[in-house]
Amino acid sequence: MNRSQPLVLGIESSCDETGVGIVRGTTLLTNTVSSSMDEHVRFGGVIPEIASRAHLDAFVPTLRQALADADVTLEDVDAIAVTSGPGLAGALMVGVCAAKALAVATGKPLYAINHLVAHVGVGLLDGKSDGGAAAGPGASGTAGRTASLAVGLGHEGRLPENLGALLVSGGHTEILKINSITSDVQLLGSTIDDAAGEAYDKVARILGLGYPGGPAIDRLARTGNAKAIRFPRGLSQPKYMGTAEEPGKHRYDWSFSGLKTAVARCVEQFEARGEDVPVADIAAAFQEAVVDVITSKAVLACREHGIKDVLLGGGVAANSRLRELTGQRCASAGIRLHVPPLDLCTDNGAMVAALGAQLVMAGIGPSGIRFAPDSSMPVTEVSLPA
Repeated sequence: MNRSQPLVLGIESSCDETGVGIVRGTTLLTNTVSSSMDEHVRFGGVIPEIASRAHLDAFVPTLRQALADADVTLEDVDAIAVTSGPGLAGALMVGVCAAKALAVATGKPLYAINHLVAHVGVGLLDGKSDGGAAAGPGASGTAGRTASLAVGLGHEGRLPENLGALLVSGGHTEILKINSITSDVQLLGSTIDDAAGEAYDKVARILGLGYPGGPAIDRLARTGNAKAIRFPRGLSQPKYMGTAEEPGKHRYDWSFSGLKTAVARCVEQFEARGEDVPVADIAAAFQEAVVDVITSKAVLACREHGIKDVLLGGGVAANSRLRELTGQRCASAGIRLHVPPLDLCTDNGAMVAALGAQLVMAGIGPSGIRFAPDSSMPVTEVSLPA
């Protein structure tokens, strides 16, 4: 096996994207993704059984397209990496079973890795790629586009010291401290109920904006007045925050379920009075509440843990206001913000391959084929041992 510049194939199937990415060391060769999002729209959210069946249909075409785009064969591959958690149990099982089958058929070592840590690993990619073509309905390829956003966070294949990661998606909202990308990841704070993206979807449903809610609210909020209504910022009261010397239980944690309820009550009050619901203002005020509390707590965690660089990842990283306010507050605190291209922020196989390559280069042994997917895999577990 080539341990200095390993050719790694990564497989991602934790939710509604079937992703296959291929990297050589820290160089991105291809990132092919097939999404089943359109199949979930009429339900207003991801239906696990539909997502699992979509993975079954999409995996082989996506794999073939990725290999063709990278101009490699399975025989050329040094190792295979697959998301083993966290995520939807059935969806994870499809990807894991596919990866195990490939590993057995080819004799290649298999690494079972953490989906969340992989979002950080993508920051090591230098973005050099010839891109990829579509792999069927809902599929897309990436060539490291959006050059104005840094990909290649690492220097000479290493992440900077004192690195943090703010991951904001439909399933997760977490702030991490990355001591070692391959072995030591510390969870500083997370949501205790709904993830930020989940709150966006639920509020969009309340406002009649459809699914997915994030893009719809982001667009509408630009026309609204964020100061028209003051929505609560969960877990921001002194009893939860404490002080730097005596931190409260939820100093770096978030809660969005109360905010969702506050929006619902607000809409009900307008309707009870027979008034038109100011949808744009509510969308803007809701978004400001989410982004305000996420960025303030994330920057606080970074400052109090000596974090000087922070990576913003996850699907909600596409939100314009989140990117704007995170950039402003990081700059004020002397923290360097790194945002990968949008197609590398969302779930994809390239990030899985990137973390797999780091494990190979660090000399960490593969996971074998006896492991099982873990829908609640803790972020502190970077990869599964044999």
